[in-house]
Amino acid sequence: MDDFDARLRWTRTHMPVTRAIAESLPDLSGVRLACSMHLEIKMLPAIEALLARGAALFLTTCNPTTVCDETIARCRAAGAEAHAWRGMSEADLEAGLERVVEFRPTHLCEMGAAITTFLQARKERASVRAALEATGSGTMRLAALQPSYPVFNWDDLPIKEGLHNRHMVGLTACHAFFENTRLTFHGKRVLVVGYGLVGRGVCDAARAYGGRVLVAELDPARALEARFAGEEVVTMDEGLPLADVVITATGARNVIGAAAFARMREGAFLMNVGHASEEIELEALGKHPSEHVLPNVERFSIGGRAIHLFAGGSMANLTAGHGDSLNAFDVTLAAMVAAIRFLVTEAPDAPPGVHLLPRHAWIDVARIAAGA
Repeated sequence: MDDFDARLRWTRTHMPVTRAIAESLPDLSGVRLACSMHLEIKMLPAIEALLARGAALFLTTCNPTTVCDETIARCRAAGAEAHAWRGMSEADLEAGLERVVEFRPTHLCEMGAAITTFLQARKERASVRAALEATGSGTMRLAALQPSYPVFNWDDLPIKEGLHNRHMVGLTACHAFFENTRLTFHGKRVLVVGYGLVGRGVCDAARAYGGRVLVAELDPARALEARFAGEEVVTMDEGLPLADVVITATGARNVIGAAAFARMREGAFLMNVGHASEEIELEALGKHPSEHVLPNVERFSIGGRAIHLFAGGSMANLTAGHGDSLNAFDVTLAAMVAAIRFLVTEAPDAPPGVHLLPRHAWIDVARIAAGA
């Protein structure tokens, strides 16, 4: 048995909630599900369950740095079509979207809304009955697009945003940072940019691991929440020269750019925990001399100072680490399977546009997880 087989068996063993929800799936013959998502080992129990129920699956990725090539091989062996590998270029990603069109999906399961954005631009939607979206950034994109089929947001469910977003992302990103850099946050200032649920989790984890936490947040209401939580709220101009580690958690593009690089202190780290590799302006950073000093650590020379980029500016916890714990991700993955169950049974009757996944579609996940 190779290492991947052992890890997969361990993964399946520790995902009982996903297994229970998968048993409630209906016959999926005739369902053609196209997925754009993180394709790592923890996704396999859901993918296997969908294929076993008769669904046709096409898999591409929402982030090339989080793809596990062994996972893709297992998906293909199980019967899925896939256009995904670690380190795909932008052209490769677009080719994957072209293949989605050729696949003629009846349903979509997305993290980042790339497929829907592509289909809407091409006016290619005839085969799609309904879709799912799992990220805040994707939901924002969809609101502006006004999709021509119903799309159900399951990012804002209490069992996802209240668990995965709030508690897991920050914790596991810190673990990835410590493991790769051999450093901790003790005695260091950590500037967290963005105080949404992910940002709050990052603050909690950074403080628990010895960091002095600063928060930069543009929204006055969130900044007030941060102050009430005891955080030291600063502007970006105030925080950047002080911070030893800068962590972006906004879901927005180019939050840290050329002007910010110039204000950072010697030896500081830049890390992103957001969904896509867009929060740090990597093109501007790449204009400076650089060298890889450790796996997942690149040092840039900017004005005679060294600045370190962690995990290439991509999602830190999955690019440089293992992502959520199995027991925590079990709830998230079960929620996704429950959302797909709803998608193929009830969602096609909904009007076009973005909707919150209704409570009855996922509440059995909470009941099972609470009793586990």
